[in-house]
Amino acid sequence: MNNNHLNEQHLIDACLLAGKILMKSGAETYRVEDTMMRMAASYGFNETQSFVTPTGIIFSLEGSNPSQFVRISERGTDLEKITKVNHISRSIAEGKLNANEALLALKDLEKANFAFPIWLQIVAAAIASGSFLIMFKGTWADYVPAIFVGGIGFSTFLVIHFHAKVKFFSEFSASFVIGLLGMLAVNNGWGKQLDLIVIASVMPLVPGLLITNAIRDLMAGHFVSGLSKGAEAFLTALAIGAGVAFVYSLWL
Repeated sequence: MNNNHLNEQHLIDACLLAGKILMKSGAETYRVEDTMMRMAASYGFNETQSFVTPTGIIFSLEGSNPSQFVRISERGTDLEKITKVNHISRSIAEGKLNANEALLALKDLEKANFAFPIWLQIVAAAIASGSFLIMFKGTWADYVPAIFVGGIGFSTFLVIHFHAKVKFFSEFSASFVIGLLGMLAVNNGWGKQLDLIVIASVMPLVPGLLITNAIRDLMAGHFVSGLSKGAEAFLTALAIGAGVAFVYSLWL
């Protein structure tokens, strides 16, 4: 294997890994394709071809061997990783990193964990639930119940998702717990407005970024990715609504 072929393979691996990290971290499809193409263009490959979907990336260099594919099995939200991939991409464009150095930096980035501690995520979700209640013109008497219900509901989501690895089941279970706790709080006189407590508490589960990315991808012409992300957002919303509706059907 000659050095040119080796460098090309390093570049392909770096582009695919950058795209994989971006997609797993919640980036838009057009951002992923643009980043990969800019990285390749920095090394003189201006006619690259890429096809990006939420579950996989196909990429090839100009005049290189057959296209290569990487599969994406998990997706989440990590804006820190998106920012760092963009920084590596800019460093490549400025000539500060060669293909091998970029690949090593991306491998280190893929292994890094920038997520906040679990306890802090739960606290943030709880406070966000209470804040949404006030934003929806709820009463301050329901502020603490919303914090309590939202925090436990989000904790349920994290626990179920860790063990089951099925996102929609986790969201259904969390919304079921939220509906149940909201119902108990109101029936025992601790809360006043059941609808606002439940709505505010499920807000941390709502796929806002996914919906936004689906619309942006559709507007950018990436119809496959836009429709698939929209379908995922719809199923997530359906799971959340079904969990609450199931509680209501039992108690009301």
